[in-house]
Amino acid sequence: MAKKSRKQSGGTPATVALQQAGVEFTVHAYEHDPAVASYGEEAAQALGVDPGQVFKTLVTDVDGTLTVAVVPVSGSLDLKALAAAVGGKRAAMADPAAAERTTGYVRGGISPLGQRKRLPTVLDASASGLETVCVSAGRRGLEVELAPADLAALTGAVLAPIARP
Repeated sequence: MAKKSRKQSGGTPATVALQQAGVEFTVHAYEHDPAVASYGEEAAQALGVDPGQVFKTLVTDVDGTLTVAVVPVSGSLDLKALAAAVGGKRAAMADPAAAERTTGYVRGGISPLGQRKRLPTVLDASASGLETVCVSAGRRGLEVELAPADLAALTGAVLAPIARP
């Protein structure tokens, strides 16, 4: 992957939030194919990185509270583990329209950063073993690479094992 550097070209709420926070990050753009089924796998392939380093942002409903789960694209979300991580009983995927309305992003481009309303966030514990992770920068075809500690700090995320292989 490219060397970390702070980008000043902006545009999305996610990149603006990163610039304002003063953290090191790199923006990676690629040509998004509208026919692709998995946005995260497309990003990993386009960037030429291990899918375990590219994380997808999933908006869920935990006991009536919208909650963000950030997990590697190489795995899937364990809803029971997510609920437990935030002290809840039951988790389900959120209604896509509610997720878009609440975060201010479109499906496939939802970033854990710069959301319209800050939601409780859980970052899969596998991120802590990586130097950098890639997450959506706020639109399809745009990823941002940053240190997992910075991602956790900026989103207020708790780290927990919420992904299944």
